[in-house]
Amino acid sequence: MTRTPPARPAARPALTRPRRLRPGDRVAIVAPSGPVERERLDAGVDVLRGWDLDPRVMPHVLDVHPRLDHLAGTDADRARDLTEAWCDPSVAAVLAARGGYGVQRMVDLADWEAMRAAGPKPFVGYSDLTVLHEAFAARLGLATLHGPMPATVSFLKDGPTQEHLRATLLAPETVTAITSPTARTLVPGRAFGTTYGGCLSLLAGQTGVPGRDSARPDGGILLLEDVGEPPYRLDGYLTHLLRSGELDGVAGVVLGSWHDCGPYEKVREVLLDRLAPLGVPVVEELGFGHGPATLTLPLGVRATLDADTCTLTLQEPALV
Repeated sequence: MTRTPPARPAARPALTRPRRLRPGDRVAIVAPSGPVERERLDAGVDVLRGWDLDPRVMPHVLDVHPRLDHLAGTDADRARDLTEAWCDPSVAAVLAARGGYGVQRMVDLADWEAMRAAGPKPFVGYSDLTVLHEAFAARLGLATLHGPMPATVSFLKDGPTQEHLRATLLAPETVTAITSPTARTLVPGRAFGTTYGGCLSLLAGQTGVPGRDSARPDGGILLLEDVGEPPYRLDGYLTHLLRSGELDGVAGVVLGSWHDCGPYEKVREVLLDRLAPLGVPVVEELGFGHGPATLTLPLGVRATLDADTCTLTLQEPALV
């Protein structure tokens, strides 16, 4: 039975967009999640220097938790690195080195009052960093960038991945129309709203947490992707979001990569079954997230989704 979508309220205003980077700007690299490989980090730093940026690796980026080796150092140290990087007036942007797991453990330990006082700057990451994207939106009213991280394979090995992030940071007016050769129409139509979202399992895991950060705008365009989750678990995450009301009022959905989630035809059936009844435009395989190549998509920016042409068009550049 087709689910009748609820009436959609007017979209809320977009979030504050940070300023674009300029040649010579300092960018801080933090590791709020999993341990970072030094070789990959060094290679990513070299790429950033090649963009005429000045990367600063925060003190605990290469740490490993003394007992829990799936974490890049202690929760307090990871939070301290984020806070100090954000509050350093010489730092123009903050980039996560990689994802993994751990942000949920440190997010409440960061000094959000001090970070609010420090003012806006670009933040880049994806995967586990979905939790920080939501926190920046809810606590600081700040738009962020769902994009590649300098100590990850897609950033280091894929030229278009690097170039799309570089252009978004340094020349954002050149990348306001976002599509990819793999993109296809799952549900046709056209929608307007403010972008939000990220990694599906992280979004579902945040639902119901007391005091959680909710970055869900009314009438928003939801971005979803994930990695290593079989179709039945994707079904569970989406069903949880549906039952909890998190998808009520969504204006459109943009789907990214589903790397290592099983045969895509099975993944696609789950996505179609759970999302088509919303009655809103849906684009699949837009090319962001955990794949071998990934686009940079802003969160908290007004955009138009044209599912017929498989294009997400930003109404203003990601950065001012």
